[in-house]
Amino acid sequence: MAFLIPFLIGVVITAVSLLIISKLPFGVEIDSPQKALLGGLVLGILNGIAQAVPGILTILPKLLTLGLFSLIVNMIFFGLTAWLIEGFRLRMGIWSALLGAVSLAIINSILFKILSLVPGLG
Repeated sequence: MAFLIPFLIGVVITAVSLLIISKLPFGVEIDSPQKALLGGLVLGILNGIAQAVPGILTILPKLLTLGLFSLIVNMIFFGLTAWLIEGFRLRMGIWSALLGAVSLAIINSILFKILSLVPGLG
């Protein structure tokens, strides 16, 4: 149960990030905060599954692609999330997935850094 609270915090942070991204001109559209929360949940589950893959299996693709493997995986997860959730759309297809995945990484990093500065949470 100890993992559940950090996971739920991550889902909420990701949902907030998705809402911010939907306001940027990247072609990412999210109909409601509930859809963003569901998107955060799906992305959290997909990333959790991906982290379960042993690092030794992913080290070769990361080396061969000079780190772009992680970006490609995140783009796929972003697109898969949009495909799974009605009300979460990528208007420019792969470009929206690319811009959305990069933006999500940056905005999530900023929000988690802010959260870590809050006494008692960081």
